Amino acid sequence: MNFYILAFLLLFTVFSSSLLPDSHPDPKTEKAGTAKIVFKSTDGGQTWQDISKGLPENLREDGIQGNSFFANDKGLFLRVGNGLYHSTPNATTPFWTKEIFPDEHSSIAPGKSGIFAYNYWGVNLKKTNGTSVWSPIFENFQEPRIRTVFETAGGAIFIGTDRGFFKTTNSGNTWKHVHDGGLVGHLAESDGVLLATSMRRIIRSTDNGENWAVISDSSMAFDVKPIKGGFAAITSSSESGTRSLRTSYDAGKTWQPIDAGLQDKVVSDSIWRTWDDRPRVQAFGTSIIQVGENFICTHPHGIFRSSDKGKTWKLLLPSVEDKVFNLFVSGNVIYAIPSKGGC
Repeated sequence: MNFYILAFLLLFTVFSSSLLPDSHPDPKTEKAGTAKIVFKSTDGGQTWQDISKGLPENLREDGIQGNSFFANDKGLFLRVGNGLYHSTPNATTPFWTKEIFPDEHSSIAPGKSGIFAYNYWGVNLKKTNGTSVWSPIFENFQEPRIRTVFETAGGAIFIGTDRGFFKTTNSGNTWKHVHDGGLVGHLAESDGVLLATSMRRIIRSTDNGENWAVISDSSMAFDVKPIKGGFAAITSSSESGTRSLRTSYDAGKTWQPIDAGLQDKVVSDSIWRTWDDRPRVQAFGTSIIQVGENFICTHPHGIFRSSDKGKTWKLLLPSVEDKVFNLFVSGNVIYAIPSKGGC
């Protein structure tokens, strides 16, 4: 099952060239205005509703940056200018509620008890769930060049910077520099093991981030994500430059390619556009998801679903201006946001 969850991204590219959007509504033909920004499905991707109404009218599809939105069990959150827009899973018209967001903060990230707000230069706040109060909690953290914020299942908070990872276990009262390896990407957690990218290499910790080791591998790594039972990574051969999708089911110790025999340009481009290699982007919902017994995946042509573990694919929602959708799940609700860079 784990194989299919990831392998289907590779398999469907073979079939996608022959798939045409027959009776599906084309978002490109919709009327002008606040549209084609956010789509929502409550039936496993079979039908989609444009819920963009209520967002700023001058907002373009590429106006939402990759580190300014996420979904969790409370719904979808978007930061737009000085506003934080929230849509609950059961929201109907109006779809969005808005509250004032601290102007100096450009990024948001989910936390166990609320939302982190931060920017590149180190300003850091947190909003507690159920309140409208934003308060500084990391006043003792003075390190600039913040790239990402991540909270583990156990409550430890990591801040990734250009100088590695800093960690706190007491809500920011004290900080420890736990990895001094240069520019780092976001973290991924699975069964107590942490993986991250650091200077294009995968690093691994089995003691809650106290110590990190570089995984012995000659490949460059651009991203790591958790999957059921392990991790997945986008890598590139240092010799050939060939991009590859690989998985690990032994807590990141060893890795196996799952795209052998399918290394052509179409497959490589599809993989590349469906994953984000920008280290500043917070880890958020992957665009490879499973809903019930179906797999749903993004592709430059749109959103596809497979009900037979990747053997055949059906186009559910055509792409918007050749952008790749980002997919998020909140309970049984799927959200899709088009982006030029994929997720």
